[in-house]
Amino acid sequence: MTTIIDGTAGITFPVGTNPQDAPSKVLQVVQGTLLTATSTTSTSLVTTGLTASITPLFSTSKIAIFITAPCVTQTASNSLNSTIYRNSTNIAPSGAGTLVFSEIYSAAANLFGQVAMNFIDSPATTSSTAYTAYFFSGTGASVTFNVNSQVATIILMEIAA
Repeated sequence: MTTIIDGTAGITFPVGTNPQDAPSKVLQVVQGTLLTATSTTSTSLVTTGLTASITPLFSTSKIAIFITAPCVTQTASNSLNSTIYRNSTNIAPSGAGTLVFSEIYSAAANLFGQVAMNFIDSPATTSSTAYTAYFFSGTGASVTFNVNSQVATIILMEIAA
């Protein structure tokens, strides 16, 4: 295996020659937590405050994103809709109606639920990349992400492609 020592980049291995960059290997894991509740009545996407950043080792890597948070819709016939942003871009697939990964709908007031969003992203970069959970209210009535200030988590895993 060839090793490259560079005064700027440090020690690197050519892609494909390093056992660490073999396909499907987890290269690194990053976790972020949110310990406060975030409420909104906005019908446009707003940040939840749940975020984590990762700097991929290879531009060909995939990033597995796992987000969980306890949430509540406070009024009947309302929904809490959530998605994931990579830096300033919503990464929900374009075929998904309102470009969200998760929707909690309540026919009655005070429906508690667990938001769970999972996605494999291809950022095609080796620059620091931030992933953030965003949400909005379906009707403009109050919804809360991370209700009762529990623990909401985001986990990012770099996977060699």
